[in-house]
Amino acid sequence: MTGYDRVGKFGPAWSDTTSAPGSGNHCDTRNDVLRRDLKNITFTGASSCVVATGVLDDPYTGARITFVRGRHSAKVQIDHAVALGASWRSGAAQLTQEQREALGNDPLNLVAVDGTANAAKSDRDADTWLPPDAQFRCSYVARQIAVKAKYRLWVTPSEKAVMNRVLANCPSQPLPTEASQSVVLPSRK
Repeated sequence: MTGYDRVGKFGPAWSDTTSAPGSGNHCDTRNDVLRRDLKNITFTGASSCVVATGVLDDPYTGARITFVRGRHSAKVQIDHAVALGASWRSGAAQLTQEQREALGNDPLNLVAVDGTANAAKSDRDADTWLPPDAQFRCSYVARQIAVKAKYRLWVTPSEKAVMNRVLANCPSQPLPTEASQSVVLPSRK
């Protein structure tokens, strides 16, 4: 982790001014992902950006979580499938500042999840953490592989072994792309 600095190396969290897909729509990345991943959303005031409420069918735990902006909004967090600390350790240190800022805000790398599960994951790789809901592990690992391939990040031997073991249960699991339904951000109305 030598030289790792979340803001200094990956830019301010949830920036709308990166080269990541969806940037520049005048809505921060956190709200973009909430709008994509939550159901039954409402917005604050006349905004078509700031999500006030919604329902998350959490992919990590399988639980249904009600999101309400305010004191308890941390119940739903936006996770980097490939954690920024993990990406730093696996090659992001060699990326340009612009590439790192895109990685930190790329919808391919972002998923709305249960806050407690996200905290448990922290910056761990697949060899030390997988979602508690085994039904989501194939999608999770496929997403990590897609992100690592896009940003030319490496995979350790132990991480590769876990990824292979997970994907052996779902050999036809596709890698998500920028055009996948689980990735693409909805347009603002």
